[in-house]
Amino acid sequence: MWDTALRATWYRPAIWFHGDAQPGNLLVRDGRLSAVIDFGTAGVGDPACDTTSAWTFLSGESSRAFAERLSFDEATWARGRGWGIWKAMIVLVHALRDDSADAAKAADIMSVIDAILADHLAAR
Repeated sequence: MWDTALRATWYRPAIWFHGDAQPGNLLVRDGRLSAVIDFGTAGVGDPACDTTSAWTFLSGESSRAFAERLSFDEATWARGRGWGIWKAMIVLVHALRDDSADAAKAADIMSVIDAILADHLAAR
């Protein structure tokens, strides 16, 4: 999965991306996205980093609808899986390093990693 992400290339014109589209930066009202906040990592370039919401914030049918609405090519999704694994591993290390060993947080992060890997296998 990691090798696939590294080999995938963005050949389109640069576009705006948020850069940190994680649950804490997405506000939901009545079951719908109502706002995106925290633009500290926003920029112009490859939008693959913003696909990580498919695994970190969404699941099941909502994840599929998200992917269909974005309609990115497979290379963008491959890079997005790389971004997702990278971020999840960082969060997992911090969760495991904590003296309290937040087992629930670690389990949630492992489910994100499992979803990303399952998506990679389904895309093959």
